Amino acid sequence: MSKKHVLCVPNFSDGKNMEGINAAVEAVKNVKSVKIVAVEPEANFNRTVLTYICDPEYCEETMLKLAEQLYKFIDMEVQKGDHPRIGALDTMPVFPLGDMTLEETTELAEKLGQSLHDHFKVPVYFSGQNARTEYKKSNTNIRRGQYEGLKAILEDKNHEKYEERKPDLSVNGELDPKMGACTVSSDLEGLTAYNVYVESEDVSIAKKIAKLVKSPEHGWASIKSVGFKDEGHPGTAVSMNVFDANETPLAMLSEWVNTEAEKDGTKVISTGLVGPVKLKYIVEAAKHYGYDFDGKDYDGMIKVLEKNMGLEGFKKESIIEYHID
Repeated sequence: MSKKHVLCVPNFSDGKNMEGINAAVEAVKNVKSVKIVAVEPEANFNRTVLTYICDPEYCEETMLKLAEQLYKFIDMEVQKGDHPRIGALDTMPVFPLGDMTLEETTELAEKLGQSLHDHFKVPVYFSGQNARTEYKKSNTNIRRGQYEGLKAILEDKNHEKYEERKPDLSVNGELDPKMGACTVSSDLEGLTAYNVYVESEDVSIAKKIAKLVKSPEHGWASIKSVGFKDEGHPGTAVSMNVFDANETPLAMLSEWVNTEAEKDGTKVISTGLVGPVKLKYIVEAAKHYGYDFDGKDYDGMIKVLEKNMGLEGFKKESIIEYHID
């Protein structure tokens, strides 16, 4: 890549209304320079993750058109879902691609947050590199209590947590009853969702490994993980959100899980990536197994990972940079 791009991964609080979701995606798609990487509605969570690439000069227009559509059909007073959320357009994270720097992306996120508030009067929290406080660096902290819990705190100006929890931009220091609030952030990397499946059907083994992998004493603090039984898939899953795949390469992770699994008499049988992933992480994994990517043979590289990592169901369209000319 020889120009500046922005990777945008907004999360919004509806995974069921496909007419509304499609209208929102279409509004984004119609903006100049935008390339849709993935649309991932999750009905059980009642949220959608949208991943797209755009030129920085069109990022604001894209976000506003997305928000305009979402605010037409999502009402936080009636919305329910299993995934933590505080707003209709819940999060608006942006990441640098190509020649875009983190500093430029952070400046862009400031502009996006201010513009979103100016146009819709929706409360805005700045997170990640844009956080105003240490507490607000984490979306987990901002979303604590979800829409209902946060709303109750902000409606009580004397609440002991009010100053800590109040929006950075707002009309009255409270949530909007329909739109809720939005978290806007920039960071160098987003998370990579990675599942490693072990052969044993004993879920306690997967849970033990998941606990180890995120433990500072045994694993990596930059990983959040759980062990569970993925119905319909053989074995049990060690499911990881990898927040720094430079520090913890995918091939190394699967081999580490296999080492731990062997201690309990089982082994890794397959792996899976959930959602889009950066090209460099796939290239690095293939290189670990002796394959040098020539910049063109995506299918050949994926076959190497299928053979050596048991990577399942992965398509070249899930590689973010594949969508950039």
